[in-house]
Amino acid sequence: MAHYAFLDENNIVTEVIVGKNENEDGIDWEQHYSNFRGQICKRTSYNTHGGVNNNGGTPFRKNYAGINYSYDEDRDAFIPKKPYNSWVLNEDTCNWEATIAMPELTQEQIDNKNHYTWNEENQSWTLQPI
Repeated sequence: MAHYAFLDENNIVTEVIVGKNENEDGIDWEQHYSNFRGQICKRTSYNTHGGVNNNGGTPFRKNYAGINYSYDEDRDAFIPKKPYNSWVLNEDTCNWEATIAMPELTQEQIDNKNHYTWNEENQSWTLQPI
């Protein structure tokens, strides 16, 4: 089974469906679904994130598409919505990253289930207890 993303006129993902495997039955399913819905359709891989296939296979379109992701034709990639104005696009992974690396948690922080969140106002990471 394969997954397909439907795009609006601005190349924003509006829906992701499960469909037939690429070229199954000798049909170009991207084109078939595009014609059927009257909307651009692009195949996406559930196993691809950040340009890496989780199963060791060939990565496909950088990221698995999600609702409101954009499709970049030049990169042939799905890009998530930018979470913060200060974050920049990693050209290799097509994911957004903070300009400051997130600090590593200590073992005590991990044991206490602490985590970091991004503070856009201060442009820094804030340790959050659970």
